[in-house]
Amino acid sequence: MNAKEISTRIDVLDYLRGFALMGIILVNIIPLLSIKLPIPHTTDASYLRFLYLFVEGRFYTIFTFLFGVGFYIFISRANAKGKNGYVLFLRRILVLFIFGLVHVQFHPGEALTVYAICGLIILPFYKANKVVNLVFGMVMLLVLSLYAQKMFMVVPLMLLGIAAGQYRLFERISDRWKVTAVFTGGMFVLSVAGLIYQYQHAPFDFGSGGESIETQQFLRIGITIGPIVSAFYIGLMILLLNFPVVRQVLSPLKSYGRMALTNYVSQTALILLTGKVFDLFNLLTYVQSLNLCVAIYVIQLIFSTVWTRFFSFGPLEWVWRALTYFEFPPMRK
Repeated sequence: MNAKEISTRIDVLDYLRGFALMGIILVNIIPLLSIKLPIPHTTDASYLRFLYLFVEGRFYTIFTFLFGVGFYIFISRANAKGKNGYVLFLRRILVLFIFGLVHVQFHPGEALTVYAICGLIILPFYKANKVVNLVFGMVMLLVLSLYAQKMFMVVPLMLLGIAAGQYRLFERISDRWKVTAVFTGGMFVLSVAGLIYQYQHAPFDFGSGGESIETQQFLRIGITIGPIVSAFYIGLMILLLNFPVVRQVLSPLKSYGRMALTNYVSQTALILLTGKVFDLFNLLTYVQSLNLCVAIYVIQLIFSTVWTRFFSFGPLEWVWRALTYFEFPPMRK
């Protein structure tokens, strides 16, 4: 890496992180506010099916994959600066694990502790050949997807993220738009086929709480095709970001993703605070939860845009960096 590559932030990754966060909250709000299953044949029931078809397991997959990309970039840039990237990364995931221990007290389904543990598991793969990481990650992901083992899919997704970093897929992405277009087209065809198949198994009654055979099959199919749909989302976002007007319109999303840790944790805080103040637990419907998410989007997007205009790091990102490097980085730009 040259000096410019060391200091240059890859904007497309921030856009993708922000995009992933916008999907994650739609799913996380359901258990956080104890939202009850909808009555069959209602708008809420239709929205629930929409979540399981297009959101559940799609955006978490993107976020996990991007963690692997960030893992590779972090160590590579630390080493290029003459520092010990491994030691710094170990500190980094230790701090992340501590954040997660606090966060899990309020959000039992949170991902930070899982990411920290899996980050330790994949550390040896940083030095592995990129072809090995790519093939091993794809084979492992395929097997685990077929068996619908969502929790264990974190490791192969991170491995594929490392491989993407090794292949430098997100650098000079505009020079590869033809390859990206072909990839996205292929993922679109597979996604449509998979979603049609999943929809054919969609139960009309979720009232059993997900215990019926029909519901279980519907959910398992969703997990199996999840990485394909996620790959299509990533490809489509990258293609759209090739247009300057799209980058300009979605610029708040870049700020949102640049403060991914702060926004991920504050999503939980805002949901729980709103639920407590307005006594929303067990009372909101699915569609009303969507309305609350939109309100949180507006708050966080505005805050992130204003904050990154004056500061180099988000609040939690600054703490994370300070504890990783044992120094206080300058906050103001």
